[in-house]
Amino acid sequence: MKYIKIYNEWMNSPYFDEETKTELLAIRDDQKEIEDRFYKNLEFGTAGMRGIIGAGTNRINKYTVRRATFGLGNCIINKKGEEGRKRGVVIAHDCRHRSKEFSIEAAKTLASLGIKSFLFDDLRTTPELSFAVRNLGAIAGIVITASHNPPEYNGYKVYWEDGAQVTSDIAQEIIGEIEKINDYSVIPTIDEDLARNKELINLLGEDQDTAFIEVVKKQSLRPDIIEKVSDEFKIVFTPFHGTGNKPVRRVLKEVGFKNVLVVKEQENPDPNFSTVAYPNPEEKEAFNLSIELAKKENAHIIIGTDPDCDRVGAVVKNKDGEYVVLTGNQTGALLLEYILSNKKDKGSLPDNSVIIKTIVTSKFGQVVAQNYGVEVLNTLTGFKYIGEKIKEFEQTKEKTFIFGYEESYGYLCGTHARDKDAVVASMLIAEMAAYYYTRGMSLYEGLLELYEKYGYYKEGLKSLTLKGKEGSEKIKEMIKHFKQNPIENIGKYKVKQMKDYSKGIDNLPKSDVIIYEMEDESWCAIRPSGTEPKIKFYFSVNGKSSTDVDEKLENLVEGLMNKVNDFMKN
Repeated sequence: MKYIKIYNEWMNSPYFDEETKTELLAIRDDQKEIEDRFYKNLEFGTAGMRGIIGAGTNRINKYTVRRATFGLGNCIINKKGEEGRKRGVVIAHDCRHRSKEFSIEAAKTLASLGIKSFLFDDLRTTPELSFAVRNLGAIAGIVITASHNPPEYNGYKVYWEDGAQVTSDIAQEIIGEIEKINDYSVIPTIDEDLARNKELINLLGEDQDTAFIEVVKKQSLRPDIIEKVSDEFKIVFTPFHGTGNKPVRRVLKEVGFKNVLVVKEQENPDPNFSTVAYPNPEEKEAFNLSIELAKKENAHIIIGTDPDCDRVGAVVKNKDGEYVVLTGNQTGALLLEYILSNKKDKGSLPDNSVIIKTIVTSKFGQVVAQNYGVEVLNTLTGFKYIGEKIKEFEQTKEKTFIFGYEESYGYLCGTHARDKDAVVASMLIAEMAAYYYTRGMSLYEGLLELYEKYGYYKEGLKSLTLKGKEGSEKIKEMIKHFKQNPIENIGKYKVKQMKDYSKGIDNLPKSDVIIYEMEDESWCAIRPSGTEPKIKFYFSVNGKSSTDVDEKLENLVEGLMNKVNDFMKN
């Protein structure tokens, strides 16, 4: 068996260190574990790779990081030659296990190819990395992060010179270079001190932080509101042990918020994320400590950012005084109403304004945007596609980008970054909540006001985790099954149209996504996760009242999940 052969090569080669061999020795009698670690190479997808930390070709470790970086470096040289070497690569990392080590390994590998790197001196957010690539005129960027995945994961994301995650064509070139490398021992590296002496590794510090914060602050819309309520308006903030602590607190302070209360137990970096089961602002349980503090201090809003600070969640008081987590779709629609109404009032909303969202994001925000005469475009899931459109419109001047978002709590206002940015989103969410406060309303009441104005919308998300080789194969089988077996009805709803995005429809790249559109404009979607061993099921309904959408959503979810369960039994 090939995986056994590769396992033995790692055990016997002098290239791999003793720590790696000791880890592999401990699994020598576990054939299934050996298979899972060595049956394939950790896949470098359309923007990078993400996996469990550990020894093996199907794990993320310093050797797989070197391999990916060597491939990236060769791609840079092929495309840009000496110019690429001089412009260099910006490298950032989050607080996860081995993140700093992996960032240094990446810098050393690039240095061995004569490519300069700009390495942040400590953990930084993903949006600041995106900003720094363009601010420094670098050819590319790398961020070591696994976003909101569990603590056993880490990842490696690649950005190009426009500050967005690499496009599919460049990703394919990088993958082609990576796949040429079968013998890890041929990958060059260089001593870190030597690379620094040669100025091939250069440290970045507070100057970049300040430059980033300044461009974020420019997106503030109503400083007058912040000044008016700053003495009494209370915000609870949690970075969930990640990178958001310093930049979010700094920007909130510098725009004028005086009462920002930080969840002390989650303030400092912790690679184990020891106070939460899952460091994800989509999970209400992650906010338990925040809600305790908010109740004690009678806070007006809770804001929480994920470990690399590109996603943000908001928790607000409902009409019964209970704290509830807003969905990504709800927050997106609220932000759109706030941004567009203020720009319109100021006369700063361009006629060619455009909003960009993903195909699995609710139409709620689309209806809001259209009310202001603003065009809405759809992209595939993944903020890189939104970044591509920002670059296109910047070049053609055909449209002016205002806001981009996805249902999974990722938002971008402005073009300082080309990825979702929880720093700017946190600032705007706080400002927006302060605006409703001046009207004697909570942000939840602001949401109800939007429902009354635009109709009621409700969304749902289910996911199925299927780990390992067998799980990966089962996910592929499920997608294939639903493509080949058209569904006529889901629950009590008749399917009007099935959209198979693997066929390259709606002027979008091919992607393994299926969307079922119902006759009443409700819809549901099936999509494998690009970052976790999961397949996700999205649901969206709209109606005339809260009760109406509750009933519709329950029926739609039950209808599709019954079909999924039937497949899993076979």
